[in-house]
Amino acid sequence: MANAPAVTISDVAERAGVSVGTVSNVVNRPERVTESTRVRVRDAISTLGWVPNGSAATLRAGQATLVGLIVPDIRNPFFTEVARGAEDLAAANGEAIVICNTDWLLSDERRALDALARQRVRGIIINPAGEDERYLEWLSDRGIALVLLDHRRSTGHVSSVVVDDVLGGRLAGEHLLQLGHRRIALVNGPLSIPQCEDRRLGLVAALTDAGLEPERDLIEIEVEAMDATSGLAATEELFASSSPTALFCANDLLAIGVIHGLRRRGMRVPDDVAVVGYDDVELAAMTDPPLTTVHQPSYELGATAYELLRGGEPEQRSFSPHLVQREST
Repeated sequence: MANAPAVTISDVAERAGVSVGTVSNVVNRPERVTESTRVRVRDAISTLGWVPNGSAATLRAGQATLVGLIVPDIRNPFFTEVARGAEDLAAANGEAIVICNTDWLLSDERRALDALARQRVRGIIINPAGEDERYLEWLSDRGIALVLLDHRRSTGHVSSVVVDDVLGGRLAGEHLLQLGHRRIALVNGPLSIPQCEDRRLGLVAALTDAGLEPERDLIEIEVEAMDATSGLAATEELFASSSPTALFCANDLLAIGVIHGLRRRGMRVPDDVAVVGYDDVELAAMTDPPLTTVHQPSYELGATAYELLRGGEPEQRSFSPHLVQREST
């Protein structure tokens, strides 16, 4: 008779009607959670019989095992929140996270993988810098568990957690089309990055369904770095040769730079140009004007990736994004 599946922190969160992060706070930082929520979560823990493996005290005693987290740009608040999700669950299980940054460079990714292997980490969560996956076999030969973060692998032999970025791009496009925009520009990162390609595909699908011809009607600009400085520069380049009424940016940092660039040109957002970002980082709600963006559950991505790293058979989990409309559109 097969053993029942182990109860996970996600099961507790679902039963209590809270996020994974709230369950983690009840275990590690109960003072951050209201009494009524603490009671609900503890009741769920008791009912389901969930037992965290280890505790933060193990960290303080210097007995924690290590898990690697490799991300392309830790300066981006999206990845900072992903790291927080993984770290909170690691602490609840007596482990520590070692974070490495690649700047989307394969050479830095390989260097990080080698360094983590030498540290004898138990496992690695990685948002790959490219499509070269030879490291998968290399890590497997060393007995290091692996989870792909925001990256699909077609074979299904490795666990992964992803967001449906094609849907996210479609949501952004449909929103701008519903507002009456037909001259839409895409400020995107390199198409070698799967997320950038998928967000473009979603936008193109929305335009096509509306009867437009993306090859003719979509204005595209590709930047090397997905940061605010690149967004600012992209704005200057765009409006030197075209006049879009709406811009969809592949992440919020690009959108913040775009808004600054539009202001420098004396243009008003959204009166003259509407702007949509992607990620819904905390800063997005605090820009002037507050940024309309496609929300991804960054904390939950990190927490889920860590949870999968502790699992058995390879598993693929997917999250659906949603549009958060604010005052930039």
